Amino acid sequence: MDYTFTLKYKLPAHETDMDALVERLGAQGCTDATVGIGKVGRLGLQFVRAARSAEMALRSAVEDVYRTIASAQLVEAGPDFVGLSEIATYVGVTRQNLHKLTQTHWSSFPSPIHEGSAPTWHLAEVLQWLQEQQNYPLERAHMDIARACQALNAMNQLLRHQTGKIDAGPISAMAMLETGRSIAELLESIHLRGKVQSAASA
Repeated sequence: MDYTFTLKYKLPAHETDMDALVERLGAQGCTDATVGIGKVGRLGLQFVRAARSAEMALRSAVEDVYRTIASAQLVEAGPDFVGLSEIATYVGVTRQNLHKLTQTHWSSFPSPIHEGSAPTWHLAEVLQWLQEQQNYPLERAHMDIARACQALNAMNQLLRHQTGKIDAGPISAMAMLETGRSIAELLESIHLRGKVQSAASA
């Protein structure tokens, strides 16, 4: 199955030859990625990768990048952190329609991870709600990659927190992600947190 996802990195200071970097990435297996190098010191890779599972697609991509630039810092895997417009585009509905759902079903709609003028949600949590509560016909690959990206981002942040290093190796996160038990435990804690927040706001 093909999985579409994005990996965003902060590059080490010595990585200044972007053309050479793109060639090295291709040599390590990233030929299925569109490379974005428009922002100084940053690298964005949009993959369309065939794999047996979303977790395997993510892991293989992270390993390919790691072999090319081991000191690069994984900033974010996506799709994960999204606003209403992004969710609406992903699902194929209008932003107005989605906003109406958040107002009509405010007690059960997933709580945002950031509130304010532009609230942000975990895509996986909203997709799960749309599927379970509104019977939206969502593709399995979309659900799986959103959940895997949420888990990878959470694990990456956890490792940074535990080690006290902002550049804690993403391969360590992927080593945790490789086992189904680790994913299940993390996602269960994430979803339990969401249920507690929903219950508290009810």
